[in-house]
Amino acid sequence: MKKDITFSCVDCGTQNCKFKNRKYPEFCLTTHLKEEDKEWALERYAENKNKEIMIASAEVEFEGYCQWTRVQEIMEFARKIGAHRIGIANCIGLINEARIFAKILRANGFEAYAVICKVAGQAKTSVGIPEKCESIGPAMCNPILQARLLNEAQTDLNVVIGLCVGHDSLFYKYSEAYVTTLVTKDRVTGNNPVAALYTANSYYKKKFFPNEPKPSFKENEEDHK
Repeated sequence: MKKDITFSCVDCGTQNCKFKNRKYPEFCLTTHLKEEDKEWALERYAENKNKEIMIASAEVEFEGYCQWTRVQEIMEFARKIGAHRIGIANCIGLINEARIFAKILRANGFEAYAVICKVAGQAKTSVGIPEKCESIGPAMCNPILQARLLNEAQTDLNVVIGLCVGHDSLFYKYSEAYVTTLVTKDRVTGNNPVAALYTANSYYKKKFFPNEPKPSFKENEEDHK
């Protein structure tokens, strides 16, 4: 590996922070942790609704472990934190998925309130986006306005359905309610972005690692057994 790489948790092969019966690597973040950083994080869990969120999250993980879908987990989590009005920030390309989710929410006693990404119909060039980007549609996505309108609607919990990379970042920043994600957009994989990771060493290898030497024919045979 290159000398300029800063090692972190992805380079650890023991995960001793979870198992507690293995050895920590020399670069371990846990063993090099500053006490003030640890205490700062623990203190934050006592702020506002953070403690309630943490407890509810752990209970949902435990109670529905390998049994509940993400949709059900969101509803169970919402019940535990007393969230009744659920905001939906969705991509216009996933309007059908948003409608189905809203229908499920309403059937289970929740109120659903959605704001679509193209709300206001603002031209992309009006905020400095290059005109060439309008070739796939003239109206800009408006995640900051989505957040503002959901804030004004006083939603208790917001759910993201397929916002674009970066647009979701802005939505998370400006949402006053806590946010969770139901769908992460990936137009190529049918909104299953982890598929690219699962195939990073096979079908997507040339795209992700273009400078690696090509495998021999024999190695290719092994990959397809």
